Amino acid sequence: MVASALLKLVASAALTFAADPHVPAQDSGIGTALTRWDHDEHPDLRGVVVLRDGKPIAERYYNGATPEELNDIRSAGKSVTALLVGIAVDRGAIRSVDDPVARYWTDAAGSAIGAVPLIDVLTMRSGLAAFDDDPASPGNEDLMDASPDPLAFVRALPQADPPGSRYRYNSVTAYVAGVVVAEATGMSMSDFADRRLFTPLGITRWRWDADAAGVTKGQGNLWLTTRGLAAIGEMVRNGGQSHDRRVVSAQWITDMLAPKVNIAADDPYADGYGYFWYHKKYRVADTRITVSFASGNGGNKIYVVPACRLVVAVTSSAYGRGHGQRRSEAILKTLLDAETASGGCQASGNRSGTTLAMPAG
Repeated sequence: MVASALLKLVASAALTFAADPHVPAQDSGIGTALTRWDHDEHPDLRGVVVLRDGKPIAERYYNGATPEELNDIRSAGKSVTALLVGIAVDRGAIRSVDDPVARYWTDAAGSAIGAVPLIDVLTMRSGLAAFDDDPASPGNEDLMDASPDPLAFVRALPQADPPGSRYRYNSVTAYVAGVVVAEATGMSMSDFADRRLFTPLGITRWRWDADAAGVTKGQGNLWLTTRGLAAIGEMVRNGGQSHDRRVVSAQWITDMLAPKVNIAADDPYADGYGYFWYHKKYRVADTRITVSFASGNGGNKIYVVPACRLVVAVTSSAYGRGHGQRRSEAILKTLLDAETASGGCQASGNRSGTTLAMPAG
């Protein structure tokens, strides 16, 4: 039987929002820009929250959604798993991302995944025969989800490539990262997230689904409000700090966001991939702007834009439909255009437009 998910109600949120979520807190121009999607032809956009310098400047909900609504952010949950790996590293529960998986998940010793360094797990270069874009792949996420014993399923997967040699997007590796967090900390990843991430951020509502083995699904199925997504993004933008509280080390945030693999040939929405976080440079007018982001099926996003001092959270239920991803990027581009035109953005590094030095996938 699939373990029931946990709904947590905790202390009040650290971010302060307007009483009416459809009234921009500070910037009427940004708020007006978001009305463009009020009558979108696809009625599955749920919410958008925009923060500047950690303060809400616009918040809008669509198609009957509310600020309290929980949204399944799908694979954007992988990026939250990366944060939890970092917290475990900060606290000494995980010694190094260069350690093999089996150092923490001892039951994986002798399996292909057991020998994989955590850094290759976090960058989708485990070398396992697992590729979510191929339904016939032995480690395809649908096969894992259908397994009565997902832990045994992962341990049985063969190696297809040497670890670290090839980028192949899959949910198996993010699931493994979650198992490592649980084994290293001695508690379920959902409990660890509650204690070390959600409560410090003041996130009041969340749910994280578990699988048939009772393991928190590090690959996704984390449910958050749009405001909760924004709170996570602001902590990342602020280098791992929330107000005066250190949640994640600044070093981990830097390492996590730094692109390790060039995935431009694999993903039309990203240039690079770090530790379960994406990276892309946008050209807006004559300005090049770096965006780091979490991304989930349907168009669920956390966009972190340091050059504009912005965080943009988007929730959407367009699962399995390409328009969700296109729409979320269109929302981001609209906001970047507005901020750049008003002088609110500074050019990111690499102004010459040269290619980033990342290894190919």
